[in-house]
Amino acid sequence: MDPVTLGVVALMGAVATIGGAAEDLESDIGSQSNPNSQVQLAPQMGHLHRMINKAASGEPVAYGVWCGVAGAIAYLVMSLGMMPIVAIAMGACVAAFVHAIYTVTSHMGRIVGQSQFEQPLFMDVLTQSLGPIVGHGFITSFCIVGISYLMTIPINGAALHVFPLPLLAMLWGIALGAIGSSTGDVHYGAESEYQKFEFGGGTPVAIQGDIVTKAPLGAKNSMDVVNFCAKFGGPLTGFCFGLVVFFSFWNTVVFGLYGGIVVGIIIVILLIIMDNYLEVFARNKYGPYEDE
Repeated sequence: MDPVTLGVVALMGAVATIGGAAEDLESDIGSQSNPNSQVQLAPQMGHLHRMINKAASGEPVAYGVWCGVAGAIAYLVMSLGMMPIVAIAMGACVAAFVHAIYTVTSHMGRIVGQSQFEQPLFMDVLTQSLGPIVGHGFITSFCIVGISYLMTIPINGAALHVFPLPLLAMLWGIALGAIGSSTGDVHYGAESEYQKFEFGGGTPVAIQGDIVTKAPLGAKNSMDVVNFCAKFGGPLTGFCFGLVVFFSFWNTVVFGLYGGIVVGIIIVILLIIMDNYLEVFARNKYGPYEDE
């Protein structure tokens, strides 16, 4: 076991945790990924809203683009002799500008497309949400490119991966988008948008688009959503992604190539057993969903 390599892997896991939390919160502000269809359907169901609706794709594709752009710019600037930390920040900054343009055009285009349902375009909603969206996106791109860079530098004569920086950044962006879409959004679509329905009921077809549009103080908006998700959904996504990054390399660093494969299989089996136990416990404790 190489302690230096293990320390780098631990650093990658910590950075991934921060990036994962920021990614999920950004998607929650912009109604991107799973719950997006509910925001999209709301005006058609007579529920006008004050939420950002910027998704033209799912999170994996979107974050593959942001992180790929940031990684490509960072790689180019580093090849010109710039310090890695500065180059990564420059790449993330360019990706943030692209993210901002994408957010404005897609949100405005979607709202205009819903004008037949009398859904208004609230400019204050766009302006107050744009900063947090771009800021969280910058943090995520910076963390992902940082992880990718750590994978490419030679540690004791060998790098953790042979892929170039831009490709690694794009692949990790896709992976993070998939994790944010599957892990964090559960605590957004099921709990925040449908607070008036019984917990555990899912989203039946009969209530598609029937989202909550009122907050404790005024109309519900995207900032209410991210404040809600910052308590659990965002940290849970970061924790999940951090573990994925850490365990992707920890087993081989500690146990070697073949030993790491065996340990990885054991970890997967243990996770399956734990997930099954948790689901059975939850169903026995709270019972299945039943129609009234």
